[in-house]
Amino acid sequence: MGERQRTDGISTRRRGATLENAITDAAWEVLVEQGYHGFTYEVVATRAGTSKPVLYRRWPQREDLLVATLARHWRPLDIPPDTGSLRQDALALLRTINAERSRAVVLLRIQLADYFRETGTTFDDLRGRLRPADQTPPFAALVERAVERGELADEPRSARLVNLPFDLLRHDMLMRMGAVPDEAIVEIVDTVWLPLLGVSPHGTQAKR
Repeated sequence: MGERQRTDGISTRRRGATLENAITDAAWEVLVEQGYHGFTYEVVATRAGTSKPVLYRRWPQREDLLVATLARHWRPLDIPPDTGSLRQDALALLRTINAERSRAVVLLRIQLADYFRETGTTFDDLRGRLRPADQTPPFAALVERAVERGELADEPRSARLVNLPFDLLRHDMLMRMGAVPDEAIVEIVDTVWLPLLGVSPHGTQAKR
């Protein structure tokens, strides 16, 4: 079912995706401005120009509305084009995250603090819910490429090791409350991640 919204005396009916997008856009604005504490059905409904029952019909729990809102505004990262080098792939991905996600990472960590405390979950748990089930995590995809190219041996690697560049970058973003210098990105790749994978920054197998 749709609902009517009056604008300048004209009644219009919003339905389906149009209505849901209007609600999740309003919900995103509320989340950014007021955090999870202020992220209530009443506030979101008022901002969206609709009613609480309209929200409840679609998202029975506040967490459902939150996940729908983040899914609309927190687009999964695209895997960067294959550069032919694990080092260059990793640098390109980290630079994209730094440029496009630094503000959002810090913002959501702060604004969702109440949510994480209330639910006993973590940022990683939420990120897992937002990532499509069939999508390979970005750094895992880069490692798979490197194995196919022969840069890395085809052997088991822990998720902690594979995802370490993002975890270190995220830590630096939170410490700086924003984007990090490019030299920090290069250091993460060249002096931490590649040596742990057994690869030198020059693309040759490192001595173990």
